[in-house]
Amino acid sequence: MAKKIKKDELAKLQELVKSYNQHQLKLGELEVEKHGLLHSVSNVQQDLQKFQEELKDSYGDVSIDINDGKVKENESSKKD
Repeated sequence: MAKKIKKDELAKLQELVKSYNQHQLKLGELEVEKHGLLHSVSNVQQDLQKFQEELKDSYGDVSIDINDGKVKENESSKKD
């Protein structure tokens, strides 16, 4: 007959392996979520850059206060 570990040792081993596997699964889920969020951030960044270019075409090389919309001419634009 094959030698076996005690029932309580087996139960503890099984519980630890189960917990380890659950944590690995959760990490995988988080990585998938992270991947999706990175794509979303990239899309928002592209949209922001496109809109900033549209504003630049409309108002020139200026700074815009995002709190009140005030436009301020940039120092580099003033020198030209």
